[in-house]
Amino acid sequence: MDAVNVYQKPVTLKNILKFALPTIAMTMFMSFYTMVDGLFVSSLIGTQALSAINLTAPVIQLVTAISTMLATGGSAVIMKKMGERKAEEAKEDFTFLILINVLAGLLMCGLGYLVMNPIFTGMNLSAAVSGYCVDYLSRYLLFTVPILLMNNFTLYMIASGKSTLSLICSVAGGILNMFLDYLFIACFHMGISGAAAATGLGYSVTAVAGLFVFSQKKNLLHFKKPVFRLKVLANAASNGCSEMASALVTGIITMVFNWTMLHYVGEDGVAAVTIIMYVLMAASSLYTGYSYGAAPMISYYYGEQNHRKLKKLIAVSLKVIAAVSVLTALASFVLTRPLVSIFAPAASPVHHLAVTGNRICTIALLFIGFNIFASGMFTALSNGFVSAVLAFSRSFVFMLIAMITLPILLGVNGIWLATPAAELMALVLSGSMFFRYRKSYGYSM
Repeated sequence: MDAVNVYQKPVTLKNILKFALPTIAMTMFMSFYTMVDGLFVSSLIGTQALSAINLTAPVIQLVTAISTMLATGGSAVIMKKMGERKAEEAKEDFTFLILINVLAGLLMCGLGYLVMNPIFTGMNLSAAVSGYCVDYLSRYLLFTVPILLMNNFTLYMIASGKSTLSLICSVAGGILNMFLDYLFIACFHMGISGAAAATGLGYSVTAVAGLFVFSQKKNLLHFKKPVFRLKVLANAASNGCSEMASALVTGIITMVFNWTMLHYVGEDGVAAVTIIMYVLMAASSLYTGYSYGAAPMISYYYGEQNHRKLKKLIAVSLKVIAAVSVLTALASFVLTRPLVSIFAPAASPVHHLAVTGNRICTIALLFIGFNIFASGMFTALSNGFVSAVLAFSRSFVFMLIAMITLPILLGVNGIWLATPAAELMALVLSGSMFFRYRKSYGYSM
C-alpha cells in the first residue's frame, strides 16, 4: 500500500491503530528485551551489576540526547514538508540530517569516554560496582554511531509508512540481543562487557536495515544528494529540543535518584530503582509507541491544514490514552510481586524495597501517558518551544522539586512518591498548554 494513502484514509480508531500498532508493539518489545537484558545481568552476574547499568544511564543519555533531538525534530519538519507537497526538498533534508547525526554520534562517543571515569570516581562506589560501570560503558560506547542511526531510522521508517518493517527490525534486534546476552555472559564468560556488546549489536540491526531501505528510490523517503540548509538544521534542533532536554534531564534525574538512594539505603536501593524503572518503562512504552505512531499523522494533517482530521485524531488519542492509563496502573499494582521476583530473590533487601517502591510509583501511570502524548503532539505540530517546556518541566523541574522535598519529609517513601508527584504537576501544565493552543492549531473547539 502506498504510504501516502495512509494519510488519506478517514481518521477512525481502527485506522489510527492500524498505523500505530506496529510502533506500539515495537516500543513494547524494546522495553521487554531491555528487561530481559537486566534479567540476564542480575541472574548471571548479580544485583551489583544491575546497579551498574542504572549508574551508567546518565552518560548514555548524554551520548544519545543530540541524536534524539534531531531524529524527532527532523521527522516532524520533513513530514510537514511532505504534507506541503515538497517531497524532493524533504528527501534532501532527510539525507542531510542523517549525515549530521553520524557526525554528532562520533562527537558524543568521544565525549562519553572523556566524562566516564570522573563521574564514577566521584560517586564513592564500591570497587566492584565501579568496575562494572567502566566495563559496561566502555563497550557500549563502541556502538554509538549504530545506536544513533537506529534511533533515527526507527522514526523515519514509521514516518514513511514502514512501521511493520521497523517492528520486524526491533524484534530481530531484540532476539539477537537476548541470544548474545546468554552466549556472551553464560558461555563466553564476558561478564557485563558481554551485556553491553549484546545490546550494541542488537541495536545495530535497525541501523543496517535502514541504510539498505533508504537507499532504494521506491520508498517515500530515500537518500538523495544532501543540501546544506542551516534553517532546516535549526528547525529540527529547535523542534526536537524537548526530546533532547528530556534525554539530558532524565540522565541528571537518574543521577539524583541514584545519589539519594545511595545516601538513604546504599547500593541495594540503586538496584531496586533499576527494577522499578524497568516496570515503569514497560508500561510507558505503550504511550510512547502510540505517540510515535500518531506523530507523523499529526504533522501531515497540520502541514495539509486539515483541521477536521487533526481534531478527530487528537480526540480519539486522548480517549485511548485514558483507557490504557487505568489498565496499566491496575496491572502494575496487581503484578508487583511477580514482576519484582523476576529480578531479585523474595528474601533479599532489594526485593522488599522494589515491591514497596513499585506500588507507590504505580500512581504515576495514571498521568504519564497524557504527558508523553502532549509533548509529542506539540513536537509534531512544530512547536518545539512548548514541547520543550513540557518535557523539561516534567523531567527536571518538577522531579527535582519532588526529589529535594519529599525524601526530607518522608524518607525512602518520599523518593518513591517523587515520580507520581512530578507527573501530576506535569499533567496540570500539559492540560493548560493544551487548552491555551487549542484554537491556534485547530485540534479542538
